[in-house]
Amino acid sequence: MLIQPWDSVDDAEALDFVRHNEFGQLIAVGRGRDVPVVVPTQFLLADDETVLLHLARPNPVWHPIEENPIVLLAVTGDWAFIPGAWKKLPELDEDPAYGVPTTYYAAVQLVCRARIVDDFAEKAEILRSQLERLDPEGGLVDPAAHDRVLNGIRGLHLRVTEIRGKFKYGGNVDANHRQHVAEQLAKRDGPGDADARDHLLRRLDSPPRKAQRPQH
Repeated sequence: MLIQPWDSVDDAEALDFVRHNEFGQLIAVGRGRDVPVVVPTQFLLADDETVLLHLARPNPVWHPIEENPIVLLAVTGDWAFIPGAWKKLPELDEDPAYGVPTTYYAAVQLVCRARIVDDFAEKAEILRSQLERLDPEGGLVDPAAHDRVLNGIRGLHLRVTEIRGKFKYGGNVDANHRQHVAEQLAKRDGPGDADARDHLLRRLDSPPRKAQRPQH
């Protein structure tokens, strides 16, 4: 994905976003395929370098992973459409008709090396780890007690080798314009607006970043 200088984030912020949005698209390209296999899936960011998940044994993703263990895990969210008129300031007599509409969003792509897990005990441990995050109050029997279920799934251990983070929240404009957009998001208060506004306000004191001119 294109990451402009004003949209880039450090690895820590990117991973924090992933940790709070543990559902994404697992993409396996395999070898010599016309299109990759893309699987929507829940997952667990176990630590900064490890992702754990499980999928049904008939899932089409296994063959391309066996062909090529390098996969991509893509996570997006906290998006909000920004009308063009919001990009112009009334107090500066800027014509709202000349505003350029856009969409604010966060996106993180994790490049990973995948290892397929078929060992019964390791699969059960992956499930325990996911349930501990998703259902901390418990109340279910241990995953190892589900022999038939475990036989019907395979686990995946993903080692993160590269982190690509993009937070597109108006980082290329000044604080006054960003504040105006934040106010409009608060007024509209639609789905996703509060999260997008939080991202925007967190960056409000940062100076606008522009593309660097190439050196000759």
